[in-house]
Amino acid sequence: MYAIIDNGNKQYKVVEGDVVKFEKLDAEVGAKVEFNVVLVSDENGIKVKEEAASFKAVGEVLRQDKDKKIIVYKYKSKKNERKKRGHRQPFTEVKIVEIASK
Repeated sequence: MYAIIDNGNKQYKVVEGDVVKFEKLDAEVGAKVEFNVVLVSDENGIKVKEEAASFKAVGEVLRQDKDKKIIVYKYKSKKNERKKRGHRQPFTEVKIVEIASK
């Protein structure tokens, strides 16, 4: 059984037991988080829209952290204009505990 859940503007395919990195969520480590389900596939077939809305995905927050640093380098030739910056995207790591009907 798997489900497609949405969080913000992104959708993720998850199975029970998966560990997924989401953009930073406002939740404490160890807290339970619920996600909206867009699609569910199980032994009975695929459920979408209203049928999938009766399901929920519950996850447990494992950690809040930042990703590896990426370098952003802006350069304009012949102008002596250079900017070097680093960026670390914050994320929340969530373990999907269950996918069940409400």
